[in-house]
Amino acid sequence: MAQSPAGGLFEPIRLRGMPLAHRGWVAPMCQYSVRRDDAPGMPNDWHLMHLGQFAAGGAALILTEATAVNAIGRISPQDTGIWTDAQAQTWSRIIEFVHRYGSADTKIGIQLAHAGRKASTYPPFARESGSVPHAEGGWRAVAPTTGAFGRYDAPSALDEAGIRQIVSDFRDAAARAVWAGFDTIEIHGAHGYLLHQFLSPLINTRTDEWGGSAAKRARLLLEVVDAVRGVIPDAMPLLLRVSASDWADGGLEPEAVADVVSQAAARGVDLVDVSSGGAVHGVNIPLGPGYQVPFAAAIRRQTGVPTGAVGLITTPAQADTVIRDGSADAVLLARAALRDPHWWQRAAVELGHDLAWAPQYERAAVTENY
Repeated sequence: MAQSPAGGLFEPIRLRGMPLAHRGWVAPMCQYSVRRDDAPGMPNDWHLMHLGQFAAGGAALILTEATAVNAIGRISPQDTGIWTDAQAQTWSRIIEFVHRYGSADTKIGIQLAHAGRKASTYPPFARESGSVPHAEGGWRAVAPTTGAFGRYDAPSALDEAGIRQIVSDFRDAAARAVWAGFDTIEIHGAHGYLLHQFLSPLINTRTDEWGGSAAKRARLLLEVVDAVRGVIPDAMPLLLRVSASDWADGGLEPEAVADVVSQAAARGVDLVDVSSGGAVHGVNIPLGPGYQVPFAAAIRRQTGVPTGAVGLITTPAQADTVIRDGSADAVLLARAALRDPHWWQRAAVELGHDLAWAPQYERAAVTENY
C-alpha cells in the first residue's frame, strides 16, 4: 500500500525514472485556442504562454490539455492534437521552454485523448453551442453506440476496424510524444470521452467483444494502456485519468473503477488521476471544496496505486492536508492555477518551504504570506 508522505505537499516524489520536486501539479485544462489560420490541431503561442507560466510559477509537473490522437477525436475544431509529426515538432518548442525556465525543475506531460461522442462541438465560450456543422468545420463523431450525449448529434458506432485504428492512433501519438520530448504521458479515460464511454455501462450497451460485461467494457482502455506502454521508455511513467463515478444510477462507481485501475497498474500505469462525471448528460454533481478527493482516497485505499486528487482544491493548507492524510499522492490544480500562476511559490511561503523563484522574478519573492 502507498504510504502517507510525512513531508506533505512539498515532499519530493519519483514516478519510475522521473523525479518531481514536489506534489503540486497542473491539471489538464482545455484551452480551445487553435486558431482558424493554424493547421488543425496545431499548438501555438497561446499554449506556450499558458503552460510556460506555470513552469515559471513553480509547478513540479504540468499536463497539457486533452490532446487528440486523431482529427475526429478533438472535442472542438480548436483543440490541439498530436497525430502529425508537425504537431509533435511544435510541441517540442513548448517542452523546451518548460524545461529551460521551470523554477522547480519542472516536468511536462501530455494528456492523450479521444472525445468519442463528445467530439466536434463548439468551445464553451463560443456564441453557439452543441455540435459543429460540417459546413463550419465539424465532423461525424464516433462512439461505442449511436446514442448521443444530450443534444449533440448522434455519433456513428465504431466497428472492429475502427476500434483497432483508435488503439493504433493512441500508440502512434505516444511514440510522437516521446520523440517530441515529453517527460510523461497521461491517458484520458474520464469525463465521458471515448475510453470512458466504452467503460460506462450507461453508454456501452454493445453485445460483442467490446461491451456487455465489465471485462469487455474495460477492454479498449486496457488495450490502449498496453499500446502506449509498449512504445514509451521503461523509465517514463504512465498516468491514467479516470472518472470514479458517473453520478447516476447504474453507472460506474469507485469499486468497479478500482478494479479497472488495478488491471491498468498491472499493465504499467504508475499513477491514477482521479476525477468523476462527464458520461451522462444532466446529472447533478454536488460541487464543493475538494469534492472529488474522497474518490482519490478510495481508489488509493482499495488498490494501493498512487493517485492524484483534483476538484476545487484551492488553498495551500487544503492541498497539504490531502497529501498528509493519505488521500492522494499528488494534487492537481486547475482554476486555482489560472487565478494565480505562481500558486506554488505562494504555497511554499505559507507552508514554510523554500521554493526557488525564476531569477527574473526574484525581486517579487516574499518572506511572509501574500
